[in-house]
Amino acid sequence: MLFFSCIVLSATESKKEFKMMRGSNSVIGAVNFVTFLISIPILGGGIWLSSRANSTECLQFLQWPLIVIGITIMVISLMGFAGACYGLTWLMWLYLFVMFFVVVALIGFIVFAYAVTDRGHGEVIMNRAFLEYQLSDYSGWLKERVSDPVYWSKISSCLRDARACRGMAKYGTDPATGMRVPESPDMFYSRQLSPIESGCCKPPTSCGYAYANETFWNPSNAMLLTDTDCVKWSNDQRTLCYQCDSCKAGVIASIRHSWRKVSVINIVVLIILVIVYVIGCAAFRNNQRMDNSEPYGESRMTKARPSRYQF
Repeated sequence: MLFFSCIVLSATESKKEFKMMRGSNSVIGAVNFVTFLISIPILGGGIWLSSRANSTECLQFLQWPLIVIGITIMVISLMGFAGACYGLTWLMWLYLFVMFFVVVALIGFIVFAYAVTDRGHGEVIMNRAFLEYQLSDYSGWLKERVSDPVYWSKISSCLRDARACRGMAKYGTDPATGMRVPESPDMFYSRQLSPIESGCCKPPTSCGYAYANETFWNPSNAMLLTDTDCVKWSNDQRTLCYQCDSCKAGVIASIRHSWRKVSVINIVVLIILVIVYVIGCAAFRNNQRMDNSEPYGESRMTKARPSRYQF
């Protein structure tokens, strides 16, 4: 009778273990599905930066770390999902190993992004709604990278070819005739310009150029020629202020805004990723204990009690 009771108890516990193992595999599968979803905003952020690099900011290397991290998370999530479904322990080990380094890489990228965009801001100009940008307000790796003559020649060429200033032209309505006419100086001064439009498509306000239209400015008696940007400005639509320090500052400011937006998303994703990684480790450890027949909970201890009373 006692022997029969032991057999029934062992069968019951085996069934519990199977359910627990199946539950752990379900948790691991769910965790990998979540990490797969997490890879989408990371990859999307990299693609968004890539589109910005191709159209406005023209800095071609910043988006690749995010794209690589996003694709890596997507691939290893599929690996972990397959490992959970088919019980491939080696694949789960590989998943956890690679995911650890992905988390570290994402932390490093976030820290790097905030470090290189820590300083710099636009300057408020009296009677102007837009901000203006000075290269001296920025420092560090990003400034050195953008200011490098060889690299800046590529950026300025990209800005020129992308026609970064083509959206500057705006029109108003003549109240007397009702016809569309180019905007007046007051209308232009009340506009919100992007950093690149402010830095690259017009001369600095301090130079004293007289407004003709958005990208055409005439010299005036109040011109300030001590600023090198004032000399570099040209009404040639292929030149404008693409060689000005204000243009370099505008590019840095635009990159800073883009990186800060993406970094906020990355921080949220990182928190979720760490949580699901810890859950995945716990569920995988539970599976390992089941495979190795390690004691687990109270049911493992009660299994040994009948054997003591047999003697």
